[in-house]
Amino acid sequence: MTRMARTERTALCDTALQVGEDQPTLCGDWTVKDLVVHLLVRERSPGAVGIAVAPLSRVTDAEMRRFGRADFTVLVERLRSGPPRWSPYGVPKLDTMFNTLEFFVHHEDIRRSQPEWTPRDLTDDQQKLLWSMVRTAGKGLVRKAAVGVTLENATTGSRAVLKDASEPVVVTGLPSELTMFTFGRQAQAKVQLSGPPEAVATLTGASLGI
Repeated sequence: MTRMARTERTALCDTALQVGEDQPTLCGDWTVKDLVVHLLVRERSPGAVGIAVAPLSRVTDAEMRRFGRADFTVLVERLRSGPPRWSPYGVPKLDTMFNTLEFFVHHEDIRRSQPEWTPRDLTDDQQKLLWSMVRTAGKGLVRKAAVGVTLENATTGSRAVLKDASEPVVVTGLPSELTMFTFGRQAQAKVQLSGPPEAVATLTGASLGI
């Protein structure tokens, strides 16, 4: 079975070409082209260090400007071809570990910025993979939340405590929607929140994600 990281990469590229380079995304003021450039810099340039190290963000900004001078179609097809051989993202296990959520969320960032988007029907295996990953990665993604957070898989009823508290907010939904929520796309995630009203309001407006 083809890795989800790979299928989401391909789907993201297809959607990017379909909607166009100047369309908005859920990533602040980034356009679709900006998002494609970000993904290319992330896996193809040492200048990507500024993504994780804030004091070096200017280095990454400069690399994004340099990459962004290329034609949009060329950039998309370069992204579609995958990371270069020297990139750690080219190792299958690391590709799964680091690119599954990255490409799924950013694909949805493009899709859900369109006015009449609808949720996709993912396979059971894809939902299971997202659930296994978000229940671990989510702990870091909600660290800034001032309330407890528990995820509930709407399909299986199983739960994952991301941030412990006596009265947590329980976020219920499909793993795909829980993933979008924990990555800070609360307004676009199809989930249900239950818990103390003040805590629910706090989590809804919290700064989540990387």
